[in-house]
Amino acid sequence: MNGFDALILGAVQGIAEFLPISSSGHLVLLENFLGLDFESLKSFDVAVHMGTLLAIFLYFRKDIWEMIKALGRLFIGKLKVTDFYGKMIVFIIIGTIPAVLLGLFAGDAIDSYFRNPHQVAINILVVAFIFLIGEWVYKKYYNNNFKVLTWGKSLVIGIAQSIALVPGVSRSGASIVTGLFQGIRREEAARFSFLLGIPAILGAGLLTFLKVRKGLGAPVEMSNLIIGFSSSFIFGIVSIAFLMRFLKKHSLTVFAVYRILLAVAVLFI
Repeated sequence: MNGFDALILGAVQGIAEFLPISSSGHLVLLENFLGLDFESLKSFDVAVHMGTLLAIFLYFRKDIWEMIKALGRLFIGKLKVTDFYGKMIVFIIIGTIPAVLLGLFAGDAIDSYFRNPHQVAINILVVAFIFLIGEWVYKKYYNNNFKVLTWGKSLVIGIAQSIALVPGVSRSGASIVTGLFQGIRREEAARFSFLLGIPAILGAGLLTFLKVRKGLGAPVEMSNLIIGFSSSFIFGIVSIAFLMRFLKKHSLTVFAVYRILLAVAVLFI
């Protein structure tokens, strides 16, 4: 790996982690194109994940701070049942459970089984059509009759997020389209998706870090780690800002079209 590879891989991670196009799927395709074994670059994987995590913390700093204050109110016994951020913490915990369970018991098996360009392309294609169906359901049954997030809906979104362990699915895409199927506004589904991604990304980074401590993976130069971290952070914060603004007036259709074109290119070109 050289500096240019680190820059490109970091940028892809930052963009595809938040746009509903699948970061893991794009990294599999890109490493195949560049001739890299990204799966062996454990320390680099940690660096780019921490870059995207920092992007979430920076963009949603107000929400995160309000949740921290809600925890403080809980500890001193002043948290009300109707507290918005108190409920958000509960929803995030509930939504995180499926991904934790699936990641611990089947994460490595899923990644190794689906980690090839052909299978990734099929996954990208399937999810594209799920996007289109989700948008159809959203417009037909929930137009101007939106629902609020509940613990049940957060659990369903969490289950969808856990499926995003499969390369080509997309954590944000699975969460957002599941929100659409349940009548949650696109931008609210995206917001919850990103906040729900905090423990998921942190957990994935921690597990990979532990593998690095055990000596697994190829060594990566510190300069490339810094480049990858910086690139994923910068492109990540831009991607979050873009998607949050985009979903206020637009649907997931454009991302579905992109996924279809990409899948067709990989499968037939």
